[in-house]
Amino acid sequence: MTRDGRELGPTAIVWLLGVSQILGYGTLYYSFSILAEDVAGTFGWPVSWLYGSFSLALLAGGLVAPVVGRRIDRHGGGAVMAAGSVLAAATLLAASLAPNPWVFSAAVIAMQASGSLVLYDAAFAVLVQTTGAGARLRITHLTLIAGFASTIFWPLTSWLHGVLDWRAIMIGFAAVNLAICLPIHLLIAGQHRRSRAAALTMEAPPAVIHDSVMPPLVQRRVLWLVTGGFALAGFTLSAVLNQMVPMLAALGLGTSALVVSTLFGPAQVLVRLVNMLIGLKRHPMPATLIAIGIMPIAILILLLTAPLAAGAVVFAILLGFSSGLKSIVQGTLPLALFGSASYGARLGWMAFARQVLAAAAPFVLAWLTGTIGLTYALAIITGVAALGFLAFVEVARLRQTHRPGGRTVVAEEQRSTISP
Repeated sequence: MTRDGRELGPTAIVWLLGVSQILGYGTLYYSFSILAEDVAGTFGWPVSWLYGSFSLALLAGGLVAPVVGRRIDRHGGGAVMAAGSVLAAATLLAASLAPNPWVFSAAVIAMQASGSLVLYDAAFAVLVQTTGAGARLRITHLTLIAGFASTIFWPLTSWLHGVLDWRAIMIGFAAVNLAICLPIHLLIAGQHRRSRAAALTMEAPPAVIHDSVMPPLVQRRVLWLVTGGFALAGFTLSAVLNQMVPMLAALGLGTSALVVSTLFGPAQVLVRLVNMLIGLKRHPMPATLIAIGIMPIAILILLLTAPLAAGAVVFAILLGFSSGLKSIVQGTLPLALFGSASYGARLGWMAFARQVLAAAAPFVLAWLTGTIGLTYALAIITGVAALGFLAFVEVARLRQTHRPGGRTVVAEEQRSTISP
């Protein structure tokens, strides 16, 4: 509820979350690569060691994600995100005051754990809890807004770094989480409390739209397939994106590698806009197959055309399309397949599997490259992406098999006990 007593509308919630996602991803994630070299110089550590601690931090975020998801279902996403804003500010402040690299690394690990409380999965759960049947549309809108986080924070952090040292920047980022993100999340938490109180006065539980009626064993199998498919796709993206510029340079693109890599971000935003315009009335299953299917195709094109710049351009654009769509369907496909019951817990388990593999991916690609060469290493990564696609092909088959008459089925909401 706003100060003048009016309820927050769905559009207002999306824009408020969009601001908090831009600030959250910008301060907790995208700024790290800009500041890492200066931090490493301060402590006399190799930059690679700092990135190693960052990978451990991403792993920590995955480990706490299932617990966070259950808390979101129990207490509401807004309340959890508000607590996450306080934790994010505290960890940023601790990192800024770190006397040695060990304390800094511990703060970074705690920082990424706090990210599980405030970033996409938590925001998606908030939209499901506060906007109901319109959640799919709102998730798409949110990803479109939040897609500008890197576009804003990479140059902003670089500019700040020209006038301030990394410690002052992190103190400023801590203040941003307290002064802007915390009030936003508290406002949304109040909205959810009122929505839940209103729901308790209803004579019957709200309806949840499911597109299929699957037996429990089949539903569990689908959940495992969806979790594994997104985890394998996340592994592929993490491996490639963390080393995109040096990888393209090693394949013979030289100085063009940086220019080509900049096409990735705009491609993400473009495909989200297209999906918002033409994909919202369709089930997210086709979009998922497209998102995951073009990922191995993009890498294969790069392998077959290197060192031609044209092939690398197609690779960067297709990978951007894949990543942009994937960020949407990670929230909308589980909602469409399983409904809103225990949505937060389900996303938490998926985030756990996804982030564990994503944390290991850069090291795996580096090890494979050093052992068998970059070309063969990327061929293996392509195979991993293809396995993720095949998982979703099987999901699509099972969905079609258990979709009676091709009609949407409306069922009463009940607490789901399914978890991976």
